[in-house]
Amino acid sequence: MDSTFAYPGLPNSSRYVIRVLRDLKVATIESIQDETGLSRRTIMYALHELKERGLVFVQICLNDSRRRYYCYSAFNDI
Repeated sequence: MDSTFAYPGLPNSSRYVIRVLRDLKVATIESIQDETGLSRRTIMYALHELKERGLVFVQICLNDSRRRYYCYSAFNDI
């Protein structure tokens, strides 16, 4: 599936991040940054857009509440 057509109205950076999250399933900002090469600020903006659309949800680490895991919402594939 080509992500360009799957998510109309999203910026290219958000499409790139959702494609990476779809492959990784769960990721931190650092792991997304390693995979994409995008800046932290760009990733944060993309994740904000994706969370607003319900494509991504956030899981807080129980051992370290400062750490966030971003998860691809599998319900979008149904």
